[in-house]
Amino acid sequence: MTRFASQQSSADLSATFFKLEDSEDELRPSSSTARRRSKRAKVEIKAEVEVKSEETANGGGAAVSASASASAAIETKGNTNSRGKAQKARSLSASPQKKVKAIKQALDKPHPAPARWREAYDAIKEMRTRFPAPVDTMGCDTAKWKETDPRNKRLSTLISLMLSSQTKDEVTDAAVSKLRAALGGTLSLDALLTAEEHVIAESINKVGFWRRKTQYIKQAAQRLRDDFDSDVPKTVDELCSLPGVGPKMAFLCLHAAWDINVGIGVDVHVHRITNRLGWHKPPTKNPEETRLNLQSWLPTEFHKEINHMLVGFGQAICLPVGTRCDLCTLNTQKLCPSAQTVVKSKTKKTTVVKPESGPKIEIAIEDTATLNLPKEEPVSPCLSATSTLTPVPDDA
Repeated sequence: MTRFASQQSSADLSATFFKLEDSEDELRPSSSTARRRSKRAKVEIKAEVEVKSEETANGGGAAVSASASASAAIETKGNTNSRGKAQKARSLSASPQKKVKAIKQALDKPHPAPARWREAYDAIKEMRTRFPAPVDTMGCDTAKWKETDPRNKRLSTLISLMLSSQTKDEVTDAAVSKLRAALGGTLSLDALLTAEEHVIAESINKVGFWRRKTQYIKQAAQRLRDDFDSDVPKTVDELCSLPGVGPKMAFLCLHAAWDINVGIGVDVHVHRITNRLGWHKPPTKNPEETRLNLQSWLPTEFHKEINHMLVGFGQAICLPVGTRCDLCTLNTQKLCPSAQTVVKSKTKKTTVVKPESGPKIEIAIEDTATLNLPKEEPVSPCLSATSTLTPVPDDA
């Protein structure tokens, strides 16, 4: 856009001159050819201008201060990405406090007790005495058996519970034993704090989500040291504030570590079996709904033992797939509405012998045989088999 600047003549005040003025659009480079400047370049230019102005006004000493601040600003802008990566890396090893809502302890309206629940409960308890399960010897409450110090016992229980999610008891038990050996023979808080993450990871890499659980263990150990006097907390809300710990783990940890009974630990087995028994109307959708329903009507003295009992029952008889209703007495007593009739298929078993398997057996058949014939009258020696007898006439 062309602009003109007016200017009066110095010789004749009545005369006015107009001068062509360059517009900003003409001075500005076209958008198609201009290169986009980075934020760092802008900061550097601005910093140089500030430094020069400081030198002119205040001398060299102030210029040094301005230069330092300018270089700091440039460094801040230039390393934004690297700083973000560093913060992300630190966040993995830090011990942030998990923001958790208070765990609900009761329903607004209690769930009614199901009919004949005590008969079913006692029948399951009796079956558990006859059918052992992995939880009996490798459950999370057994992790403390190999420790002597009370704090280490409680810590072993907590670590075992943190590893147990999405993992079978056999794998969890082996991982805890391997971790204990890697830490020098005892599972203590100091050993966890000083251990490198790769040491923990190599010990627990058979459990589900082991990478995430490695971070949880390190973060939880720092929280125990900083916020809980290097010991396992004694409330559900405090336990749930630890990374990787949920309500089920919290209730079970209080049972096994502190012998505190404030609720029911509900896992997939308890959730599945109680719904199969028809104890929830309508059926519950998740373990937390199951826990609140059970706690509303099940007597408190059963809250601590029901998890261990139903977990073993679910491992041995009431399986997730292929349930053994043929072994369950609830089926014969008509106490389980989900009972299934097991039909055994009658199939003929055939034995196939491979040509190379076993030694070769040769059977020889004798050419002669001994026959036991009835006794006959002896034949005269003068008669042979080829002799011909001539009949004698009657009148001879």
